[in-house]
Amino acid sequence: MRLLTVVGLFITLSLAPASSALAEIKVLTSFTVFADMVRNIAGDHAEVVSITREGAEIHMFRPTPGDIKRGLGANVVLWNGLGLETWFERYLENLGNVKAYVLSDGVEPIMIGEGAYEGRANPHAWMSPENAMIYIDNIVRALSETDPANTAAYAANAESYKAEIAATFAPIRAAIQALPEEKRWLVTSEAAFSYLARDFGLKEASIWAINADSQGSPQQVRRVIDLIRDKNVPVIFSESTVSPKPAQQVARETGIAYGGVLYVDSLSTPDGPVPTYIDLLKVTSQTIVTGLTVKP
Repeated sequence: MRLLTVVGLFITLSLAPASSALAEIKVLTSFTVFADMVRNIAGDHAEVVSITREGAEIHMFRPTPGDIKRGLGANVVLWNGLGLETWFERYLENLGNVKAYVLSDGVEPIMIGEGAYEGRANPHAWMSPENAMIYIDNIVRALSETDPANTAAYAANAESYKAEIAATFAPIRAAIQALPEEKRWLVTSEAAFSYLARDFGLKEASIWAINADSQGSPQQVRRVIDLIRDKNVPVIFSESTVSPKPAQQVARETGIAYGGVLYVDSLSTPDGPVPTYIDLLKVTSQTIVTGLTVKP
């Protein structure tokens, strides 16, 4: 009987998923974008869990008991900061004594210049290939301080990841810079793309600043319509986790093109259009380029 028990235990362990057998630490992130970044850097050394699911609206997210349970046992927690996850600190209280790192540390914030959020930092700093390097360094620091034995692996993976990001966005940046300067406008529903616009040399406008309980008011819509007519902006986009209707209304009233959906706050499921962080930035950037270059 004892031999059968040992054999059964061996079979059970052999059938366990390789990732759980190899993972030294559990890393919890506030949303899916960061979870993917961490997986690229941690490799098999960490189990990575996102609090929010694919497609979630993360500004006003309300964690459920299941979301809290999923985070239990984490060795380290990573979040954006800059006022993005208004729910996060209360969530963190449920996890006990676990260290949390703010991934936007070291980013030079772009301040919101008007509306209810005037004077606050725009929190969407990961939407920048340049800022991605800062986020990656902060992830490496958090992983290395939590799991010093694998510091070298984290650093090597990070350098490869940085090189992939730089190579992906060099041609996109060149395509935008080839446009006439007066056409380099990025107009969207939410001002979630300020950092991307800065990197690519685009002027930015939006219907509202930050996703909130009320957005797309008649006053907000009218202000953007006036700007589009004044600057001859050719296209407007919406953001994936909000309704496209305000942007489509602006397009109808001005006669410009509706350029489609840009992704920012959340990845898609693996079979969707943006299953990784690099896909999210690439699809969003290429959608912008297409909208600005296609003739009406």
